[in-house]
Amino acid sequence: MTALIESICTSERKGERKRGVPSVRLLANHGIEGDAHADAWHRQISILAAQDVEDMRRKGLPKLKAGDFAENLVVSGLDLTKLGLGSRLRIGSSAELTVTQLGKVCHARCAIYEQAGDCIMPRLGVFARVIAGGTIAAGDGVEIVETIPRETFQAVVLTVSDRCSRGEATDTAGPAVAERVKNILKAHIYNVCIVPDEQAEIENALRHFADGHSIDLVLAVGGTGFAPRDVTPEAVAAVVKRRTPGLDEAMRRASAEKTPHAMLSRAVSGIRGATLIVSLPGSERAAIENLDAVLPALAHGLAKLRGDPGDCGRPGIG
Repeated sequence: MTALIESICTSERKGERKRGVPSVRLLANHGIEGDAHADAWHRQISILAAQDVEDMRRKGLPKLKAGDFAENLVVSGLDLTKLGLGSRLRIGSSAELTVTQLGKVCHARCAIYEQAGDCIMPRLGVFARVIAGGTIAAGDGVEIVETIPRETFQAVVLTVSDRCSRGEATDTAGPAVAERVKNILKAHIYNVCIVPDEQAEIENALRHFADGHSIDLVLAVGGTGFAPRDVTPEAVAAVVKRRTPGLDEAMRRASAEKTPHAMLSRAVSGIRGATLIVSLPGSERAAIENLDAVLPALAHGLAKLRGDPGDCGRPGIG
């Protein structure tokens, strides 16, 4: 079955019902030209499957119209549940999107939920960023360019460094950590980015990736020592809800076999929502040594955060 754009919807202001339009212009790293949700952020385009919309009509909403879920695109012939973060779609001849978020948290029940007892956008909506612009129209074909399976773990590497953030030094630790996680954990690296040693900026970045993105693992590299600007432990402690001291102990123990300076590490790790946040030293060698100490346990831990019901005490399960 050929995948097609069934409808396109936009609105001029957030909170307004989106209305169907025949065609729109997509702008790279912005979204739909003139749409209220267009901006330099990760939820530029919202997408629903036509089958899911039709299911809602059968639940008692026969008059449901395009845009009632605040979606931008309704697509037929495409199984959105197979697409994980980083998957890419081509629409028409040139426009391209990358998947950036799966579902969303609704803080209040909308009119659709009140009428049908359900709303599909929080559960089944897919959000994307525009990576190549172009004009698209209802009826245009949709092609999957790359699929990142949803079962693939998603990781972000956040390097914390004043000098790297200013371009005065080259970050080698972050890319090395990303490569290790990709090769050993078989994770998809959603982002590798740099922030300065500012607690507020570190906290904001950690919340940004942990809240809503469907990221499994955030690795904060750098700022874990005694220097006056080393505030990564304070930032991590401020955002996590459940501490994971076993990871910190294992990393310090492994490093202590190489250097007595390991006891100076103030690294803090923990869980925020369904995201594990682990802090690592800033040097490439120390970051990899610490990471290698906990990598054997991370797949199991991340599976538990995703809801795996397996018994932790039985080898080979979970």
